[in-house]
Amino acid sequence: MNGLIDEVTKDQLKPDRNTFKVGDGVKVHTRVREGEKERTQVFSGIVIARRGHGISETFTVRRVVSGQGVERVFPLHSPNIEKIVCDRKSIVMRARLYYLRKRIGKAASQVKEKRLIEGEKKARRKTSKK
Repeated sequence: MNGLIDEVTKDQLKPDRNTFKVGDGVKVHTRVREGEKERTQVFSGIVIARRGHGISETFTVRRVVSGQGVERVFPLHSPNIEKIVCDRKSIVMRARLYYLRKRIGKAASQVKEKRLIEGEKKARRKTSKK
């Protein structure tokens, strides 16, 4: 039965939306309809979870606004999502970052960034050659 559902929904999957992972900083551009008008709204934050598979896969994005944590769950293959832009790559050792909910202030958005880790490795190599 599950294979039948996957086969039916195969053409609705969007392959370009699988470019991010948990811990990355993303900007999600969604279509919002207000009456007759349609506009694009951007929600940016850190991906703290991904769950499900196939057409029902979802991801949770968290950000802190005015000292309040705001989380939003998006269906990955929704037609209302125009695009997902990954602006910060990170290195995390967990599948879900729920521990960020307990953090306050700047610590609530700090995750090891890939560019910083790679920069430290290059600096170590330079000092070890001397």
